[in-house]
Amino acid sequence: MTTEPRAALATFIAAIERHFEAAASRRGEDDPAVVNAYQELADAFEAYDEALDDAFGEVTPLGIYTEDEDDDYDDEDGPYVGLDDEDYDEDEDDDEDADDDRDTRRR
Repeated sequence: MTTEPRAALATFIAAIERHFEAAASRRGEDDPAVVNAYQELADAFEAYDEALDDAFGEVTPLGIYTEDEDDDYDDEDGPYVGLDDEDYDEDEDDDEDADDDRDTRRR
């Protein structure tokens, strides 16, 4: 059964509002109201995204992340400590190009 995109959008927006209300009034780290609102929001988003795709062949740029996907980051070599020196090379090249442009204009 395909859901009408406008109805799915309304359900999604209502789920966002319920999640906000639950989060704003939460009673502890694992408040069941927040957990329930979170799941309802995820389900409403997926229904909206699917309805949008079915009706128009379009999707949102959003995604639902699971705990399993979060665990993938635990396997990295260590904490992120900033950009490597290699990452700054591009900026230096841009500075050289700007110098070249100024030299060309003077001639």
